[in-house]
Order: sequence, then structure tokens, then C-alpha cells
Amino acid sequence: MRTKLLPALLGAMIASIAMADEAAVKKNFEAKFGAKAESVSKAGYLGLYEIYADGQILYSDEKGTAFIVGPLIDGRTMKNVTQERINRLTAIKWADLPLDRAVKLVRGDGKRVLASFEDPNCGYCKRLAKELQKLDNVTIYTFLYPILSQDSVDKSKAIWCASDRAKAWSDWMVEGKAPSGKTDCDTTAITRNQEFGRKLNINGTPTMFFADGERIPGAVPLQKIEEKLAQTAGK
Repeated sequence: MRTKLLPALLGAMIASIAMADEAAVKKNFEAKFGAKAESVSKAGYLGLYEIYADGQILYSDEKGTAFIVGPLIDGRTMKNVTQERINRLTAIKWADLPLDRAVKLVRGDGKRVLASFEDPNCGYCKRLAKELQKLDNVTIYTFLYPILSQDSVDKSKAIWCASDRAKAWSDWMVEGKAPSGKTDCDTTAITRNQEFGRKLNINGTPTMFFADGERIPGAVPLQKIEEKLAQTAGK
């Protein structure tokens, strides 16, 4: 009986110590920065603690004698550990996306799904649009999210009011053919997208979401998008 209890007791003690350390790091951070830490956990590198606050990640030793701001790179894999953690921490539920307020484009069987928040005047979004043309068997939901200028708002409204929204979006983003300019339809979806995006702390475009809810910002390579679609197929 004692041999069975000992590992359990040791495990509980270690967990208790870890929680105490994380609580101390959290308290120290909040006292020094005057901001609430949403989560604190062991980073897994150099004895550092990961602190997630205000949509950002920073690192600290257990005593808070130093704080590190910036990406943490795994020296073995060369992966950006910080960005991967932010992507997971800012994930959402796919079911929470208001897909009726997005421009819908279906290719092939449309079984794989991808959502993206984009500004029509965003250069990175235009680069992404050209890459996404190479995808097949996918449904792409593009949320018009004009954040760069009033012209972005005007173009978004014109695209939303087009008889074929997907074609109007592609014509502009890929071919450079400006939308007709018709804006007399109900464009409240765009305003609501802006409000929704702010709640999700989407500060740049493009910002993509996949079926598992993970967020990936920026015009990432097509290979990475294909890998993510394969991972989330059927979810």
C-alpha cells in the first residue's frame, strides 16, 4: 500500500509546488506591470515561466528579476515557440464564427474549411488570395474586415453588395479589377465584422482560423495552410 501511495503523494506535492511558483510569478508580474496575467505556466526552456497578458507573451524567471519580451525560438526545430503558443491561446470555437457575414467560396467538394479576416487594400491579403487559388476541395469564408482606411470600407461595401461576392472579391484581390461601386445594399455585416474582430483582438490582416479554432496571422506559405487543413479535416 505504501509503495502505491508514495508516487501519488510525490506527484501531488510537485504539482502543489508548481502551482505555488506560478502563483508567485503571476503576483509579481501584476504588481510590477499593473496588468492582469491571464495565465502563467512553465515555458519548458531555461527554467522560464510563460506569462500571457493583454494578448502577448513574455517570459520571467521564478523570482521576477528579469523579463524577456520577444519570440522564443526552439534551437532544435527552429520553430517560433512564442507564436505557436499565441496561436493556441487565442484559438476560438469554429461554431462561434458568424459565417453568414462572410464571402463564401467553394472549390471541389468543399469539405475542408478555412476562415480569414481581410482588408481589401492589404498587400499581404492580396498575396494570400493568389495562393489560396491553388487550393482544392475547400470552402473559404472571407470576412471583410476593413481596418486600413475609408477606401477599404468603401471597397468592402461594394464587394458585399455585388451580385457575386466571391467573384467580386477575387476580381479585385487577384486581378486588380475594382468592384462596381454599388453600395446601396445592407452592409451592416461589415460593421458587425469590425466589432467582432476587435473582440477577438484581430489587429492585422490577414488573420486565418481553421476548423479546430486555431488562429494563424499573416500570409503564411501555402504548404503550411495545406498542412493545417489536413490536420483539421473532418473536425
